[in-house]
Amino acid sequence: MIILWVGLGLLGVLIIWFIAVFNGIVTLRNRTKEAWSDIDVQLKRRHDLIPNLVETVKGYATHEKEVFEKVTEARSQAMQAKGAEEAGKAENALTDTLKSLFAVAENYPQLRATENFQKLQDELTDTENKIEAARRFYNGNVRDFNTKIQVFPNSMVAGMTGSKEFELFGMNEAEKETPQVKF
Repeated sequence: MIILWVGLGLLGVLIIWFIAVFNGIVTLRNRTKEAWSDIDVQLKRRHDLIPNLVETVKGYATHEKEVFEKVTEARSQAMQAKGAEEAGKAENALTDTLKSLFAVAENYPQLRATENFQKLQDELTDTENKIEAARRFYNGNVRDFNTKIQVFPNSMVAGMTGSKEFELFGMNEAEKETPQVKF
C-alpha cells in the first residue's frame, strides 16, 4: 500500500513538473513572438518613411537614378522577407542602401536645409534606434526561450511538445567590423 502511495506521489510531482515546464515554454514562446511583432511594427514604420525620403531627395538629385532604384529594390526585398534570418539580411541591405542615399543628399546643401528632409531624416533616425532596441529585446527573448528548451530535463518536454528554436535577428558582417577613423 505504501508503494502505491509513493508511486502516486511521484507521479503527481512529475505531472506538476511537466505542467510547470510546459507553461514556462509557452510563456517564453509568446514573449518571443511579441518581441518579433515589435520589430515588425518598427520595420513597417521604416518602410513607410522610405518612399517619402526618396521622393524628397529625387526632387534635388534627379540624376542619381541608380541610388533610388537600389533603395526601392532593397525596400521591396525587406518587406517580402520571411523569418528572422532572412529579414535580418534584407534589413541590413536596406540600411546600406539608405546610407548611400544620405551620402547623395550630402552633395545637395539646399536639400539638407529643407524642413521636410530634416524631419524625414530625424524620423528615420528615431525609427532606426527603435529597431535596434526591438532587436535587442527580441534576441534576449530568443536566448531565454532557446536556453529553456535546450537544457535537460526541459528538452524532453520541449521535444514532446514540438517546440523549435527561434532564430536570432542578427547583423551583417559589415556592421560587426570596427569602423576606421582617419583624421
